[in-house]
Amino acid sequence: MALSPRSSLSVEKEVKAQVLAARLREIVDDDLVEVARLLVSKPDREIFGETEFQLRDILLKAGAKALEEHLRQKKTATTGPV
Repeated sequence: MALSPRSSLSVEKEVKAQVLAARLREIVDDDLVEVARLLVSKPDREIFGETEFQLRDILLKAGAKALEEHLRQKKTATTGPV
């Protein structure tokens, strides 16, 4: 079994990962609520099929937000304050 990414990070990168994770929790909170609402709104017989596609779309949107935030943090770290 491969090492988890966490175990292979330096202390400095782990700190950065924790900061990013905290920010991502804020950014994707509305998306997670949307996921929860979608899931509780469906009867068991409708959890698969179309619901899976709706779920995927929400999570892809959250993933795009995560990428944008990661790149924003990297840009801020390399350019410094304006």
